[in-house]
Order: sequence, then structure tokens, then C-alpha cells
Amino acid sequence: QVQLVESGGGSVQAGGSLRLSCAASGYTYSFYYWAWFRQAPGKEREGVAAIDSDGRTAYADSVKGRFTFSKDNAKNTLYLQMNSLKPEDTAMYYCAAEVTMRLWVLNRLLPNAYNYWGQGTQVTVSS
Repeated sequence: QVQLVESGGGSVQAGGSLRLSCAASGYTYSFYYWAWFRQAPGKEREGVAAIDSDGRTAYADSVKGRFTFSKDNAKNTLYLQMNSLKPEDTAMYYCAAEVTMRLWVLNRLLPNAYNYWGQGTQVTVSS
């Protein structure tokens, strides 16, 4: 089991930056796949960024070049640095974790590939 707690959300103007954190506790050493997702009102949850135990990262096209996903293993904390924020980035952001995953390249940004989720942190970007 792993517990995930997100923080760092807030309100920011377009063009601004935020850094989200996700503190993991429990049997974190068992988990090899981590991701950030977001969900806006009335929309489906979508994958934003993913990372595996080898440090490989992947990003949704909509955030490439603006968001950076990193993991501090010593602190058991994930980070999502979000720059050049746009109003369409407004959503609840969630971190997720999984122990095993077949075909990570295909499944890494799919919500149903992850079984462990945090409660989310709200990000609001105003124009």
C-alpha cells in the first residue's frame, strides 16, 4: 500500500508557474510507476505526465515543454513543475502510483493503469 498526498495547488494568472508536490508514504519501494493526472469539471480524467523507476518520463502533448515531472527518491516526493500556465490547465490535479504495468509506453498516461491515487489539489489559471 502507498498513501499519496498532493499539495501546491492554487490560483495563478496565465503565464505564471506553480509546483505541485506529491508526498508518498508506505511501501513506496514497491512502486515503480508514477504519474500526474488532471480532471476539469465535466471532463474525463487525463494523463499529464508519467515517470518510471528508470527515470523515463512522458508528457501529454498539451503540456510538453511547459511541465516537468521529477521524483526525489530520498524524500519519497514527486514534483510537477508547471510553467507558462494557461486557463485550459485549470483542473484538479492528482498523483497516481502503480506497482506493475505492462507496456508502459502505451499505458503510462491512462487512468485505468493506476490503482493508487491521491485526493488531488486544485489548480486555477485565470486569463
